[in-house]
Amino acid sequence: MNLFFTPLGLIVLGIIVLVLMGFNVLREYERAVIFRFGRLARGIFGTGNGPGVVIIIPLIDKLVRVSLRTVTMDVPPQDVITKDNVTVKVNAVIYFRVVDQERAIVAVEDYLYATSMMSQTTLRSILGQSQLDDLLAKREEINSGLQRIIDQQTEPWGIKVTAVEVKNVDLPQEMQRAIGRQAEAERERRSKVIHAEGEFQAAQRLADAANVMSQNPVALQLRYLQTLVEIAAEKNSTTIFPIPIDIITPLIKGFEKKG
Repeated sequence: MNLFFTPLGLIVLGIIVLVLMGFNVLREYERAVIFRFGRLARGIFGTGNGPGVVIIIPLIDKLVRVSLRTVTMDVPPQDVITKDNVTVKVNAVIYFRVVDQERAIVAVEDYLYATSMMSQTTLRSILGQSQLDDLLAKREEINSGLQRIIDQQTEPWGIKVTAVEVKNVDLPQEMQRAIGRQAEAERERRSKVIHAEGEFQAAQRLADAANVMSQNPVALQLRYLQTLVEIAAEKNSTTIFPIPIDIITPLIKGFEKKG
């Protein structure tokens, strides 16, 4: 037991601790950025930068772990003034991941914070160039534009932005009422147009029927007889119906000849 408290035992124990400090196990989605005397380096004995076991020189090398998984980040609500001078509050969500771990650590101090700030400023800039109607209706185009611009800005940091989604667009109360009145007026306009088109089609069909009957008087008489049948089917005490002039025309001509 006293062997561990001897100078030789303490030296051996210190060497074992230093060796164990040099071993690092990285998961499949992790990569290591190693600094040796302040310069970028790789793990010794061919271990590279992961995943798996990465061996460094204790007290000389410094290892920084970087995750390559996709990060989901909420962009806080931003006050945006649209191109048509409407103030709205918009928030979004951004999906990105690290594709170059060395640039993500060396090129920027904190890539998570930097990406968040870049997303906020780009959100205000792009949406400020859009009309309110486009912001509400053309959501896919706006998302694509945001993703492309933010990805271009973060590419020097080794960050790949895969998607940007605008989640909520909060409108002022007066603007919500105005949009409601506009939607109601649009529905009223469509209702009147549909009603007018129905009246036009009905009038056109009646005109066609009148043309057919004028060319064939028998069709008019058949329609007249059908109307009489419909009237007789109802429970009326007295039924009055006119006699077509075509029926009594021969009688009128006979009386004229006798006169």
